[in-house]
Amino acid sequence: MKIKADYTSAPQWKELTIKSALPEQLQCLDELAHNLWWAWNYEARDLWRSLDPALYSEVKHNPVLLLERLSYDRKEEIVKDKKIMKNVKDVYAKFRAYMDVKPNSKRPSVAYFCMEYGINQVLKIYSGGLGMLAGDYLKEASDSNVDMCAVGFLYRSGYFRQSLSMDGQQIANYDQQDFNSLPIDRVLDENGNPLTVEVPYNNYHVHACVWRANVGRISLYLLDTDNELNSEYDRPITHALYGGDWENRLKQEILLGIGGMLTLKKLGIKKDIYHCNEGHAALCNLERLCDYIKEGLTFNQAMELVRASGLYTCHTPVPAGHDYFDEQLFGKYMGAYPAKLGISWEEFIGMGRTNPEDKDEKFSMSTFAINTCQGVNGVSKLHGWVSQKMFAPIWKGYYPEENSVGYVTNGVHFPTWTATEWREVYDKYFDPSFLGDQSNESIWHAIYNVPDEEIWSTRMALKQKLTDYIKEQFRETWLKNQGDPSRVVSLLDMIQPNALMIGFCRRFATYKRAHLLFTDLERLKKIVNNPEHPVKFLFAGKAHPADGGGQGLIKRIYEISQMPEFLGKIIFLEDYDMQLARRLVSGVDIWMNTPTRPLEASGTSGEKAEMNGVVNLSVLDGWWLEGYRQGAGWALTEKRTYQNQGYQDQLDAATIYGMLENEIIPMYYNKNKKGFSPDWIKVIKNSIATIAPHYTMKRQLDDYYDKFYTEQAKRFHKLAKDNNQLAKDIASWKEAVAERWDSIRVVSRENDLEQGVETGKNYKIRFVIDEAGLNDAVGLEFVCLHKNKAGEESIATVIPFKVVGQDGNCFTFEAEFEPDYAGTYKTGIRMYPKHAELPHRQDFAYVKWL
Repeated sequence: MKIKADYTSAPQWKELTIKSALPEQLQCLDELAHNLWWAWNYEARDLWRSLDPALYSEVKHNPVLLLERLSYDRKEEIVKDKKIMKNVKDVYAKFRAYMDVKPNSKRPSVAYFCMEYGINQVLKIYSGGLGMLAGDYLKEASDSNVDMCAVGFLYRSGYFRQSLSMDGQQIANYDQQDFNSLPIDRVLDENGNPLTVEVPYNNYHVHACVWRANVGRISLYLLDTDNELNSEYDRPITHALYGGDWENRLKQEILLGIGGMLTLKKLGIKKDIYHCNEGHAALCNLERLCDYIKEGLTFNQAMELVRASGLYTCHTPVPAGHDYFDEQLFGKYMGAYPAKLGISWEEFIGMGRTNPEDKDEKFSMSTFAINTCQGVNGVSKLHGWVSQKMFAPIWKGYYPEENSVGYVTNGVHFPTWTATEWREVYDKYFDPSFLGDQSNESIWHAIYNVPDEEIWSTRMALKQKLTDYIKEQFRETWLKNQGDPSRVVSLLDMIQPNALMIGFCRRFATYKRAHLLFTDLERLKKIVNNPEHPVKFLFAGKAHPADGGGQGLIKRIYEISQMPEFLGKIIFLEDYDMQLARRLVSGVDIWMNTPTRPLEASGTSGEKAEMNGVVNLSVLDGWWLEGYRQGAGWALTEKRTYQNQGYQDQLDAATIYGMLENEIIPMYYNKNKKGFSPDWIKVIKNSIATIAPHYTMKRQLDDYYDKFYTEQAKRFHKLAKDNNQLAKDIASWKEAVAERWDSIRVVSRENDLEQGVETGKNYKIRFVIDEAGLNDAVGLEFVCLHKNKAGEESIATVIPFKVVGQDGNCFTFEAEFEPDYAGTYKTGIRMYPKHAELPHRQDFAYVKWL
């Protein structure tokens, strides 16, 4: 037998994680690194940097990785360095003093659900505005010391990393995260074993590992399906944010809503309010319904409790932006739930339809959220109105302005987005109570006491910081992608802080109109090529990989930036993330936003700019419609001149060019002997004093408590008291009304309006209604409509009837109407169910027109 020269079995590799040991004196740093408190406390970030500046940069500001890679010798040096050790002691003492404060038990507790969270660029579980908002919300909840926890996903790849090809085509790169090197911990069960949650997917279960990110005092629980317990079809559920097909999206939303609630139950966590930040998490209410029904309640009784403690926040201004699922796909995973709820499949899927009996209508998570939440809100005043109109078809007996959809305008977390240089200015001049009273505009007025020279030097320091960052971060990428090294060197040399710098940085969706600035290239060329008044435009942002239009915009802007006349004047900065965003919102002079009205639900990047003395130039849409103050920024009107969008784009572009040429550039360069423009400083001070205080996350969180959480929690506990007695009573009353609704009839009516109507005269309307034994369960109102300026029917007046008599089942209603204005109106008599314990009409939206 011939002996083989080589005979090797397949290697049996096993993963071995070796932890870096810290000296006893530095043990506290591990605790500090695993709490994202450092993400918004500059003293902590300065501490990490001081341990090893070069390594801190190499690990991209990840303190967990920093501690892992610190050499033994360097650790010994740190222990012997008295200055660093004093800093370690001071920062840790500040952290512990912060953490040891107990939550405020006087405010309702909240469980918060969202698909993404932008807390720090180290933890890549965010893509854009929704995630930034959610991350800021958790930070402020921590700072405000409220009892809150949150649920989301730990994505293996997160959102994509963007690069551009040599011709400007966006390339999506998915880098896998090493969970062991992130500031997160595996959640353990009572026996000290890693916690796993089994989530039902009709006829099988998906197993989700549970991780915890400590966001200051707030626990963010992150679900992860990329484990060996799952099949190859289910491991990718949490691979990528907004990735995959519609089936994977449905799997994600089942995991977030149902899996999120199962996680909280397994941890023994109960809260007063369950807040769905977007419709992705709507199925948390389905699991809550099932839980109450398991406890012995009927479906209708359970719904009273679930609705009372549910809040749905919509961030989308158009119906097409919501998630809709085909009945067949939805049934594949959700077919077992009607039996659990004690209702039919048609009743169940109808909860996600605007028209429940329309079998061709897809299931909408947003509609399901609305039907299972007492509170619904948009994210700015304008978006609140847009949402009222968008969701009005759900409640067909009411006009948009009558429905209960409210709004809370988005804000930003001040400590996260305010540059250290500005934090120091505010600490120096503002009242010491400032951080706890951020919405108090009078405190911000102290900015007028800051010398103009100090404002200007702060701005210039941050502009220098931005230009240095661009040169450092993009040199290598540009040399690789742009071919000609001399061209890149020339481009880098052109990036100087002395120019007026204008930023346009956001998600590249077509409605945001990134192309607007390039409508007239000849006019733009003159603006950017004036050697006496240099102007530079910085663009950054990602387009969704499936959004060809958005990617085309990026490619076009890149092509223009490479033209000789625009080289170094129009600059596209790729891979827009939180770190680049912090540099841009504090480093440019003007923050520009040009969305198609009214498609910007809120927007928050301009609010971040406000905290840093960066002035806004924007369409009056989203938050800026409320935020704009004359003399504190620039605004394009919200009113349309043309219905043709192309014509409107041309007009808006011309308006922007005119503002730049005639107002903004001359003001910026009208400099005194000290090298700055006093008029420009005045605009900065006005914007900080009068706009910034109204757009902090502190104000937003307080608004949610004032407008929703507090009242809903109060009502929920009232319903749940005495073994849910009031919830049972209301459910029983609704069942009786629904059963007899069609039996309620008009016995008689008298209407003076039928005789002709004149202004200034008083007219009486009288109805006798047989309530079919319901006993004062209905109300009547006189509804008068007129046409608004847009030619749409809207409410002119609503006059309630009074009950003036009763004879058995018959109730007599009277109303008086005295018209003030002449004209043509439509009038009608609306009958509706009434009960003192209903939160609003849309809670039980039965309507009969008499």
